[in-house]
Amino acid sequence: MFSPTCGKLLCKIPNNSLLQFVLNYFKVPVPSYLNDVRVRIKNIKFDKKAIINENASIDNAFKLMQERNVTALPLVDDNKLLTGYVTLKELARYLIAGSKELIDTTFDNIVDTLEAKVITKFDDAIQGKVLMAVMRTKNYNDTVSLTNDDILIVGDRDKILSYAIDSKVKLIILTFNSKISDKLLKKAKENKINIIETSMVSYEASSKILLANRIKNIEVNHSPITVNLEDYYSDFKTMTHQINHTNYPVVNNKGECVGLIRLTGPNEYDKQSVILVDHNNLAQSVDGIEEAEILQIIDHHNLGAIGTSIPINFRSKPVGCTSTIIYDLYLDYKVNIPQDIAGLMLSAILSDTLLLTSPTTTDQDRNAAEKLARIAKVDMESYGLEMLKAASSIKGMSVDEIIMNDFKTYNVNSKTLGIAQIMTMDFDFIEDHLDEFVEKLNELVASDYSIVVVFITDIIKNGSYVLYNDNAATIVKEAYGIKNLEQGTFLPKMVSRKKQMLPSIMSVLDANNI
Repeated sequence: MFSPTCGKLLCKIPNNSLLQFVLNYFKVPVPSYLNDVRVRIKNIKFDKKAIINENASIDNAFKLMQERNVTALPLVDDNKLLTGYVTLKELARYLIAGSKELIDTTFDNIVDTLEAKVITKFDDAIQGKVLMAVMRTKNYNDTVSLTNDDILIVGDRDKILSYAIDSKVKLIILTFNSKISDKLLKKAKENKINIIETSMVSYEASSKILLANRIKNIEVNHSPITVNLEDYYSDFKTMTHQINHTNYPVVNNKGECVGLIRLTGPNEYDKQSVILVDHNNLAQSVDGIEEAEILQIIDHHNLGAIGTSIPINFRSKPVGCTSTIIYDLYLDYKVNIPQDIAGLMLSAILSDTLLLTSPTTTDQDRNAAEKLARIAKVDMESYGLEMLKAASSIKGMSVDEIIMNDFKTYNVNSKTLGIAQIMTMDFDFIEDHLDEFVEKLNELVASDYSIVVVFITDIIKNGSYVLYNDNAATIVKEAYGIKNLEQGTFLPKMVSRKKQMLPSIMSVLDANNI
């Protein structure tokens, strides 16, 4: 059921006419559905800063690796979409075997890498071949042909600077804090020459400028193995046993890279915090409940096998419906109940107690229902009949949908018991397809269950028809004292799964140690 005190459903939303009727009647949208609480990658504290733009420099990539203590980085474009993945190994390979003179990067990358001061800037992108002015001026000007594709590293040498400016080189790097005369600077501006000034000596600048190249231009992996934010952490660990990688880029459903997760990292995570409503049995809860932090339990069923690592609030009462307990919580905390929520809570009580006629019904249920009906502004009897009439429709539903619509699992003496309850006055349809229903029950037993029993409850007749898997006939006969049992036998006044259906079967299983 849905708790107004909780933001999400912690059980499967039944695809039935009762739910649709109630939500439509009180104009309430279908609540969000929490299908499982297993730990996902998004719950892990992975490194959200270990990402670099593909146009960043090799120097910045290496510095980021050191800062984040990682040996690899995901590359992203300006839209944060993953474009590649580079490792420390690939950086080292490039620095050892890569070109030592070709530059393809941004002006800002060069300035940043050489810790330089901007004198003039005319281009955002810089491509060219790196040259150093180490020869005598006369020899250099006579033997070296400079072009617009050249990047010249030079000290305080006016004649070579003049020659470079006349040749319209792409970029001049003044080393050792060398200066350029006003006359040459004016000519450089006229020829749109980019000029920067660094404190590095020429040899140091020529060695380090290689690190200014874009990280994307070295040999990188453009199709790395990634992990999605929505992936389960357990699946991630299984995958890492098969793939011998240490680092994995983390992406979202848009393809955006949001960080890097390391197999060898601490990988701490925050458990999802949940409140269990209308159940306390692990077998009946969502997938991964053992990985979640249970804050509280609000329930009216018998206690199941569930444990918590710390003491929690557990609100349990022997009433006909959990909504009766939730009604008390509203009173305890002096919170006003909205009209639509009151309608949902009333519907739950009327449904669970079969219009307050079930043997599970208590005076607390009756009192809560009356008060909620007033808040919801409905006539309880007429609304309840209309609701149950809508609930009894199984038109258009498959055999599988009818059985699993309200199906609960119990563990008894290492046996797995399944009990389904169908509220309908249309037993004729089920009778016409009896073989299909029994076949489905036998399939369930063959796969996951030891015993499966289905009760088709007719509120007007105040009883239930019983179906069962073939091998459970003896157990059902003994549990309910039926001498001449057959599929579809009607059991008068058998309407409560909690107080009548389940206990009788459990008694037989316990008595016979089945």
